[in-house]
Amino acid sequence: MQWQEVEKAFHRALTHAISKKKFLFISPLLLASGLLVVFCRAASLEAHSWIFLSLAFLPIFFITGVFLAGGVFITRIYYNEIREQPLQLWKLLQQSLQQLLEASYLSIPLIIAYLCLWALLGVFYLLRAIPGIGGVMSILFSFGPFLLVSSFLMLAVISLLSLFFVTPHIALKGKIHLAIAEEIFSRLKASIFSNTLLFFLGLMPIVLSTGFLTLAAIVTDMKYLTGESLIGISFEWFFIMVPFSLLLTPAVIFFFNFATESFLLLQKKKKGSAALSEEECVPLS
Repeated sequence: MQWQEVEKAFHRALTHAISKKKFLFISPLLLASGLLVVFCRAASLEAHSWIFLSLAFLPIFFITGVFLAGGVFITRIYYNEIREQPLQLWKLLQQSLQQLLEASYLSIPLIIAYLCLWALLGVFYLLRAIPGIGGVMSILFSFGPFLLVSSFLMLAVISLLSLFFVTPHIALKGKIHLAIAEEIFSRLKASIFSNTLLFFLGLMPIVLSTGFLTLAAIVTDMKYLTGESLIGISFEWFFIMVPFSLLLTPAVIFFFNFATESFLLLQKKKKGSAALSEEECVPLS
């Protein structure tokens, strides 16, 4: 894999990021996800810190399930586009429906793992609440919550990695089976540096866009918004989230486009051929 190939893949993914069909498909998913985040954030304003952690992390894993399905469909659209094949969107959606549902189920292990860790964290909160010795217990066992919160963050990272590496694998291989994790891990292990580089390149537009939009939202909150009650603040966040989601959509589309390009580049590197053989990718139209 040469740098010129990466540059070409980046440019092609960026060029196809402005697409009416993909925009109309992804923007409602982003908007729904944003509203879920707003709801959880509003609910956590006056919540106990243990509940706050649940409301902070749990939406991530539900959103992962939604975008695993959405990413598979975007990948299949993009693969048709770069092969310059005629695209019948409704027909493609019908063909992909079962695959999208199966892809979304892959987030269930993450949700279960998180809930188990969150419940375990609750034990430490109970120990801290013991009258008399609670303060001492919280000091002695402070390493426990630290490790658990670190695990929460690790699960969130795994969710993000799955969106980049799992979606093209499912979309182009055309099947989901028990050994899929082993196949993907084997592919990652075979070229760790290339996979890491491609992942950060794909993530860069989302990070930049999210940072820019978040900064704009913070300045707006500081200098313009006046909501003081919980309901007022929630509605302000709601109306900010609508344009926030729409403006973030092209970066998300690029993320999945470039994930597809990365998959094809690494398959090309692995096979030493000019492109994937027809046997390796399922027909998409």
